[in-house]
Amino acid sequence: MPGPEQTHLLRRRDGHEAGRVGMVELFFDLVFVFAVTQLSHTLLAHPEPRTALEVGVLLTAVWWVWIYTSWTTNWLDPERIPVRVCMFVLMLAGLALSVSIPQAFGERGLAFAAAYTFMQVGRTSFFLWAVRHERAGMRRNFQRILAWLALAAVFWIAGGFASDGARLALWAVALGIEIVSPAIYFWVPGLGRSSVADWDVDGGHMAERCALFIIIALGESLLVTGSTFAQTAWNGAIVGGFLSAFVGTVAMWWLYFHRGAAAGHHRIAAAADPGRPARLAYTYLHLPIVAGIIVSAVADEMVLAHPGHAGAAAIVAAIGGPALYLGGVAAFKWVSYDRMLPPLSHMVGLVLLAALIVPAALHLLSALALHVATTAVLVIVGAWEEISLARAPRTG
Repeated sequence: MPGPEQTHLLRRRDGHEAGRVGMVELFFDLVFVFAVTQLSHTLLAHPEPRTALEVGVLLTAVWWVWIYTSWTTNWLDPERIPVRVCMFVLMLAGLALSVSIPQAFGERGLAFAAAYTFMQVGRTSFFLWAVRHERAGMRRNFQRILAWLALAAVFWIAGGFASDGARLALWAVALGIEIVSPAIYFWVPGLGRSSVADWDVDGGHMAERCALFIIIALGESLLVTGSTFAQTAWNGAIVGGFLSAFVGTVAMWWLYFHRGAAAGHHRIAAAADPGRPARLAYTYLHLPIVAGIIVSAVADEMVLAHPGHAGAAAIVAAIGGPALYLGGVAAFKWVSYDRMLPPLSHMVGLVLLAALIVPAALHLLSALALHVATTAVLVIVGAWEEISLARAPRTG
């Protein structure tokens, strides 16, 4: 039998570098910068309800494949050569997946489905090989995960061959399978179900990985804003839209990183069962946060293109993006702070955003005025939270 040095591919859980995010993980994330850009541009090119639904499915798939990979590298050491090679192979598949996004519900549906299922099933199969000499509980946990992902793969591939309407339905079923499975602990007949004890993740690593994805999404938002601003003839309205977009992105960063990220890191790192908060706070609750950033980036580009008039799509993006973001961050902080209620500041912010719907729908606000108003809501929420937490750390 091979010795420990030949087979042990798991991270060390001791020492000051335990849980450190490796350079290969950051390199891997570059693929998802491209994926996020593809998603926002696809929605911007066709700002319609059907496209929004399709992009929502694709975004969930992109997030799901990324977060599953982050769980895997939480256990496996990316400094070991076999793990690095696996990450590089996943990067190649991720590029194929990202390139396919604009036509995922068109001629490249099968390419998207094949790349996605290869990443999900292939990565999990590699993990099972990597831990073949480790404890039985870890192996069985990923045997269950592989069974669920293989079941979902049937619907992904079938959707790749199907027409547009059937494709959306089949892929929704596939995503439903993958989303529900962690909530029921990957129960499989004959194998039973996993337990939180099986998900002995390094909390600090998981928190840092998710924070880095938020940075990716915010960075993409800045890229969209800067690129559009550079290609547009400058006037007062355009400059105002540019400043509003920049301040809004900074406000999003502030709301997540100034308080939320640190609280989440502390909560998961100090938890006796880090797998439980990792599943809820990071696997599930970060998805609306990322969605909010992407939709807000679309709103930023719309206001720079047409600052004078807010059509239906621009109104939905301008209000819906910040609302998704605030709602997701509120839920994340609710779990992270382990409080009875979500932060009051964030709930009031959602009410203020809702109050903008009527005047926007009646065209009482230009696209620029609406964007400035939603940015102001984010700034108000951030200032309120900072002042209230400075006075009383357990309130928000």
